[in-house]
Amino acid sequence: MITFDDFLKVDIRVGKIVEIKDFPEARSPAYKLKIDFGKEIGIKTSSAQLVREHPKEELLGILVMAVINFPPKMIGGFKSEVLTLGVPGRNGQWTLIGPYKDVEIGGRMK
Repeated sequence: MITFDDFLKVDIRVGKIVEIKDFPEARSPAYKLKIDFGKEIGIKTSSAQLVREHPKEELLGILVMAVINFPPKMIGGFKSEVLTLGVPGRNGQWTLIGPYKDVEIGGRMK
């Protein structure tokens, strides 16, 4: 079990998806995302297994939540800098977690 102080170490921020590309090199169907976290953090990359649940045209411009302070991870030759958060949908595929109201990008979850 973790403590509340442990949880506070996880930096979860609101970002806006500004670019989506196919990622055929990934083992599971995925996209390469560019996510804007505002002036303080900037644009970061993420690999996300969303292909079956979210068509590309649905994703551009939406707000998502992501962990921004994990170390980068190489996935199929692509550097994923943040972990985009999601939960399993009803069909077992990943669906994104995002704010349900319009909020400032870069905002930290508290």
